[in-house]
Amino acid sequence: MFRKVLRLGLCPGLPTRGLRTRTGGFTLDWDTKVSDFKKKIESILPGKQCEMVYDTSHLPPEQSDVVIIGGGILGLSVAFWLKKLESRRGAMQVLVVEQDHTEYLAVVDAPPVELRFNPSGCLLLASEKDAATLESNVRMQRQEGAKVCLMSPEQMQNKFPWMNAEGVALASYGLENEGWFDAWSLLQGLRRKVQSMGVFFCQGEVTRFITSSNQMETPTGEQVVLRRINNVHVKMDKSLEYQPVECAVVVNAAGAWSGQIAELAGIGKGLPGTLQGTKLPVEPRKRYVHLWHCPQGPGLETPLVADISGVYFRREGLGSNYLGGCSPTEEEEPDPTNLEVDHDFFQNKVWPHLVQRVPSFKTLKVQSAWAGYYDYNTFDQNGVVGPHPLVVNMYFATGFSGRGLQHAPGIGRAVAEMILEGHFKTIDMSPFLFTRFYLGEKLQEHNIL
Repeated sequence: MFRKVLRLGLCPGLPTRGLRTRTGGFTLDWDTKVSDFKKKIESILPGKQCEMVYDTSHLPPEQSDVVIIGGGILGLSVAFWLKKLESRRGAMQVLVVEQDHTEYLAVVDAPPVELRFNPSGCLLLASEKDAATLESNVRMQRQEGAKVCLMSPEQMQNKFPWMNAEGVALASYGLENEGWFDAWSLLQGLRRKVQSMGVFFCQGEVTRFITSSNQMETPTGEQVVLRRINNVHVKMDKSLEYQPVECAVVVNAAGAWSGQIAELAGIGKGLPGTLQGTKLPVEPRKRYVHLWHCPQGPGLETPLVADISGVYFRREGLGSNYLGGCSPTEEEEPDPTNLEVDHDFFQNKVWPHLVQRVPSFKTLKVQSAWAGYYDYNTFDQNGVVGPHPLVVNMYFATGFSGRGLQHAPGIGRAVAEMILEGHFKTIDMSPFLFTRFYLGEKLQEHNIL
């Protein structure tokens, strides 16, 4: 039996009713002590009943129909479409759990978010080696209604005389409704929207899943274990507290850490080469973004340029500022355990290509730089969408390797449709299912940043 021991002198004013112990303390009749304490409080506050209630307002709800792990743009998009498509308002309870506190800046009393779109287009350059692939991509984009054109090096240079066409065999240019916008504004605006729709938010870390399981045999004779997540344990931020949340569905939208969340659910913990032993191949990869100033640089009509070297850049605002960077090679991958910026990377790997393509960038001055994480899919650098075949109520919206923002509206809707309808409805996303990792079927996209 658990006994609470009160040392003499520690709580003056409280009676010391109980049995003396060998060490000189007292073993308390705890129910009596609580009753005495309540009576004392009630004597101070007459007319008020004393109830010792623990404040749980900071904890997530004990039950939620859907738990979304990750409060980034993909997680919020899934939350939005779940509430948008629910049969009636309030029919479904959705909880978003986000570990990164930078997503939790106060937005309730902040001014309305203005999402500004810069429609300057995107200019993708291809060498002789990649020209056929670029041409094929543009053909497909036109079939889907995109206003995009192909340019010869001469046409490109006539349109953008500040650019050197050396090494360029072909270019594609978006003529309409193409450009860029501020990702942070979109994130905050979408967060506000889903809050207004009744979505709950919690800052904490998912540390454990409680599952139930049963065994079955596949048509090929393989014995597999089907699991269902019944509870998600959420450890509260900067606290030892945790809250178990009973749920029907879990959405893994944890970005760079979605591989760890999958492993926590038992995904990949089986014999190599089996479905049960197939891991979610998503891991954090560190990427740098640099901001520079160049008064002699290209003007306001400058599109987002993706060079044949892998370097990209675009204008940032109206003050002759530019933003850009480049993904490293596999051998150059930086340490992902921190977000420190390697400034030599810009000097040695980015700047020479910038100057080669835009000679006026020779005089640029770097103003600032920062680092962030890609949810990098090591298998084919493409997204993972939909349910896991064995952990039957875990759904994925992750692995887009830096392109999640572009695809977020469609991915959120696809995952919500799969949860609510049992199948993809608006767009067939079956090529992005988890099973392709087991089957070895890569879904590779070419000419991407």
